[in-house]
Amino acid sequence: MITQTPIPGLLVVDLTVHGDSRGWFKENWQRQKMTAAGLPDFGPVQNNISFNDAVGTTRGIHAEPWDKYVSVASGRIFGAWVDLREGPTFGVVFTAEIDASKAIFVPRGVGNSYQTLEPGTAYAYLVNDHWSADATYSFLNLADETADIAWPIPLDEAELSEKDRAHPGLDNVTPVPRRKTLVTGADGQLGRALRALHGDQPHIEYADRADLDLTSTRLEDARRWHDYDTIINAAAYTAVDTAETADGRPLAWAVNAAAPAQLARIADDHGITLVHVSSDYVFDGTSERAYREDDPLGPLGVYGQSKAAGDLAVATARRHYIIRTSWVIGDGANFVRTMVSLAARGIHPKVVDDQTGRLAFTADIAAGIRHLLDSAAPYGTYNLTSAGEPSTWADIARDVFRLTGHDPTHITPTSTADYFAAAAGAVAPRPRNSVLDLDKIEATGFIPRDSANALESYLASDL
Repeated sequence: MITQTPIPGLLVVDLTVHGDSRGWFKENWQRQKMTAAGLPDFGPVQNNISFNDAVGTTRGIHAEPWDKYVSVASGRIFGAWVDLREGPTFGVVFTAEIDASKAIFVPRGVGNSYQTLEPGTAYAYLVNDHWSADATYSFLNLADETADIAWPIPLDEAELSEKDRAHPGLDNVTPVPRRKTLVTGADGQLGRALRALHGDQPHIEYADRADLDLTSTRLEDARRWHDYDTIINAAAYTAVDTAETADGRPLAWAVNAAAPAQLARIADDHGITLVHVSSDYVFDGTSERAYREDDPLGPLGVYGQSKAAGDLAVATARRHYIIRTSWVIGDGANFVRTMVSLAARGIHPKVVDDQTGRLAFTADIAAGIRHLLDSAAPYGTYNLTSAGEPSTWADIARDVFRLTGHDPTHITPTSTADYFAAAAGAVAPRPRNSVLDLDKIEATGFIPRDSANALESYLASDL
């Protein structure tokens, strides 16, 4: 049984102890059973045991930047835990006596301490990171008056180290900062929207290609990844036609497939939630209905193939969200801005009318990502575009002309084949149907804006 405590994330675990005349046996940590019961799948990498000869041995209060799962192999302890994480529960205390029948899951940043109540007590703990000199620790004095821990054996009669006696009081403790969020592709349209939504919060880090090379074979060493809680991978190689060339093909695969594969491995190794932005191009566009998240992949060109490979790699991470979107519009070069410019210059363009989909505004994609993370929606793949009736590119062009005060009849519809007939370079195949079914993300409580209303708002903004 798992019991919540007043400290968020600090959990008491009741363990079944099987005993007879020979002694006892227990499953101290059993991943499948315990995660099913509600314990985090925290990925322990090290097992430590602290043996204590005497009653009254007291250790703590230490808050490390990793999760711990503590238990007693022999003897009995009085445990005290203090939330030293920045936030509204900073300073909250929980105490309990622990014997072989109980364990405690201690989340990162919660101060941990104990006092032995029997001789020969063996205190064991699993941790999900290795010690590092670069890690940030916080400590609290065992006798802090604000925490007011009722130690069974008075501290002046207990066995303490001088180092533990010298820890600061709560007023002087540096709170443990929350784990960070990394946004890659921060200079792209979606990256800018994520920055506009989240601002410069200290726990959010933005990286472009100059800051972090996702294609590096040393990506694992590029950050202290255990300090991160979430990676939002908004980086992508999006030069769809250039991806068909000898120079573009390896770049597309490096950024869209190999890099997400590395991020998925890093996410699993460090307990990170990986959010990865995908594309309608993973489908061949032949469906007679809107594409659902579980439809089989069938990419037509190199760009779509590399994105599909990235999706498959990301799906191997235990904590992942794949955000499948289409026809992205935000702060940067895009179809709508091109039409605005053409209309303003009096140019009457030909626009394809045999590709159907919905626009996806980056403000909505960013809001949808935050919703999935904040609501702890089930991990998996989610389609995310604007809502409303699907349109062709020619329909959207006419809407842009009309909304900007120009004659929509100046748009001449044409087929994809005719549009690219005179192209001098490589041309990637495009899916004819890019409409994505939105039922799954709407079931989580996120309702995308209607495409027509979103387009009108976008055009009314300062482009």
